[in-house]
Amino acid sequence: MRITVYAGSALGNRPVYQEEAAVFAKEMVAAGHEIVYGGGAAGLMGVVADAALAAGGRVTGVIPRHLVDAEVAHTGLTELHIVDTMHQRKQLMADLADAFVALPGGVGTVEEILEAWAWLILGSHRKPMALLNVDGYWDRLLRMNCRMSASGFLRPEETDTLPAVADAGEFSELIRLWEPPPPRWG
Repeated sequence: MRITVYAGSALGNRPVYQEEAAVFAKEMVAAGHEIVYGGGAAGLMGVVADAALAAGGRVTGVIPRHLVDAEVAHTGLTELHIVDTMHQRKQLMADLADAFVALPGGVGTVEEILEAWAWLILGSHRKPMALLNVDGYWDRLLRMNCRMSASGFLRPEETDTLPAVADAGEFSELIRLWEPPPPRWG
């Protein structure tokens, strides 16, 4: 199974983010999964790629040309797809995915996981997805999810479609038990 991992291009300011990103990647590889990610060498993205590769895993990166030209692409990946735009990057990462997970990250990470979540709600895919909630990083987004539901903007069967997981074991269990919501329309 290919796991698309969204993660920060920065390391964050707490060592636990790096530690958990590396552990998650190693455990995904040990479970027989491949990693798909944004193709960068920096930040938590680089930590995920390096840890998965060191564990003997297959890692596929997807990166826009302008970031390759800025020399931020990881040069040691199993496979690197170079695309023209960020939109193409997100689409290819989604197409390659069998499941999605977001690790801590900034606005790009948030935007990517929320777009994949919107696609799930709209019925564009039926793939499992989760937030790796390192040290409560995603707690506020999870509260916003509850607020959207309580305010009538998410249906009850959609409320738990972007759950938090504590580690790779919980993520693997989520994948095993995944039941996608019915498409909102159609």
